[in-house]
Amino acid sequence: MLQIFSDTGIVEGELQPLVNWHNNTQEVLDAAREGPGEQGRPHYLGPGLEKKRDDLYYTNGFNALLSDDIALDRSLKDIRHPKCKTKLYSAKLPTVSIVIPFFEEHWTTLLRTVVSVVKHSPRHLLKEIILVDDGSTIKDFLKDPLDNWLKEHVPIAKVIRLPSRVGLIVARQEGAKAATADTIVVLDSHCEVMVNWLPPLLDPIVVNYRTAVCPLIDVINKDTFAYSPQDNGARGAFDWRLYYKRLPLTDKDNNLLPEPFENPIMNGGLFAISRKFFWELGGYDPGLAIWGGEQYDLSFKIWQCGGRMLDAPCSRVGHVFRGAPKGRPSVKGDFLSKNYKRVAVVWMDEYAEALYRRNPHLREVDAGDVSRELEIRERLQCKSFKWYLENVAPDLVKRYPPVEPPDYANGTIKSVASPTLCLDNGSKEYGPIIIHTLKMAVCDNNKVEQKWIFSFTNTKLIQDQYPHFPKSRDTL
Repeated sequence: MLQIFSDTGIVEGELQPLVNWHNNTQEVLDAAREGPGEQGRPHYLGPGLEKKRDDLYYTNGFNALLSDDIALDRSLKDIRHPKCKTKLYSAKLPTVSIVIPFFEEHWTTLLRTVVSVVKHSPRHLLKEIILVDDGSTIKDFLKDPLDNWLKEHVPIAKVIRLPSRVGLIVARQEGAKAATADTIVVLDSHCEVMVNWLPPLLDPIVVNYRTAVCPLIDVINKDTFAYSPQDNGARGAFDWRLYYKRLPLTDKDNNLLPEPFENPIMNGGLFAISRKFFWELGGYDPGLAIWGGEQYDLSFKIWQCGGRMLDAPCSRVGHVFRGAPKGRPSVKGDFLSKNYKRVAVVWMDEYAEALYRRNPHLREVDAGDVSRELEIRERLQCKSFKWYLENVAPDLVKRYPPVEPPDYANGTIKSVASPTLCLDNGSKEYGPIIIHTLKMAVCDNNKVEQKWIFSFTNTKLIQDQYPHFPKSRDTL
């Protein structure tokens, strides 16, 4: 057995007494709270604040003025699976460095993230909270006022300030470099954590330190700050444009809920991992820029290089899925294509060809120097992408095949009663059906909006909604 957790002396895989970490006292106190947004309820601003609300919404992508009305330590209704309250975890868990990158974040949402972590985590497990300022320049309160507030209210928190904006990926990496605890937990800067969120993330890592564990990510409504679940979990996946998708839980996983289940792809960047394993993997690929593709890079790396990744349904974290903030410095260049190309070149082997077929421009994209990542893959004797698909996500290729069958049909859809009229999607570009813009219009062979494709992918989407829809082109 290896001693991985130097802070606590925990031995990986060693049997421990199991205990209930649930904070019953905090639960009683929270249940009694009333006020704006308490219990995760929606909140609404009074009249006369529309101009100020809209100005802050414009620069933040969410209702920041309403956030200021809600307590930093507001209560949340416990929406976890009922069995989570009595779930037992190892009596000794590793220490944690919380890493929270931010860029021009709003004051109260950033502080609420920090306060939520402190309020809902066993204090002796929190070694430090590391906030990483990714070159913020617009909001003065993110400088000395933030430092002073943390010094007074959360002395275990500190801010690392990067001299210029480098993007979310590098900011997370810089935070991880500064971490000193046995495990690293990465969060976004507009989150709230649910009661007893931390032990479910840490317990699987004690059993096997080459484990990354993700919480279920709930929704904090950007307009009302109401807290609500997405679902009880699903498995992350992707199509061959590297668009994030979700696969249903297996019957076995469903029957075992709320036990952790294996997940092929993490949902964004909220996860826990042992510091040792993170750096054995080399952390994030330093050639990835700004944001996008990093969840694929890290997920493939974990699975192909001897690790495993789990989602823990008893750990829930709310996240504000904001709109695009305005008035911020723009990032030049097509960084996303380069990120995807690097992921493909390093990890996807011959399956990169499926990506290039869907995105022909990627063939010409310069991935840059990937020698560091290829050396890590060689040194760790990482498995092939074919192994990953066959063993980690065997149903992914059934739902999103690398080579799709030919279109069942394509062309225009004409009215039988009026042959000069064609079904028109009303959108300005290729894409899925937009129901509220559908119309009949004069047929025009040059209009993209009147080009229809009935393909394998369309059929799968329809089958998901209508299970009795024919599953074979021969029965259509």
